[in-house]
Amino acid sequence: MPAAAPIPVPATSALRKLGRELALARRKRGISTADMAARLFASRVTLWRLERGDPTVAIGTLATACFILQLHDRLANLAAPATDALALSLDEKNLPQRIRRPRS
Repeated sequence: MPAAAPIPVPATSALRKLGRELALARRKRGISTADMAARLFASRVTLWRLERGDPTVAIGTLATACFILQLHDRLANLAAPATDALALSLDEKNLPQRIRRPRS
């Protein structure tokens, strides 16, 4: 199997932050690692990898963890067009400078 492409540093940092925040959310809900792993249908090692921000953890595991923690709505809106600042900026740049009436 070929090696995975390197992940950009900002993406790696974002995954680590996400992992830390998932671990915090789990602990705030009083869910042990053993219980969380069981609910994920995964091993505790996989949970620990998720909570460390390991990029090789399956996206389905991430989605299930978000569901267990009742954060799945935020995951569903991750790339929502209404909150995509870059796309909104590009839309504004593409607006016409003037709008002319059609000739009759």
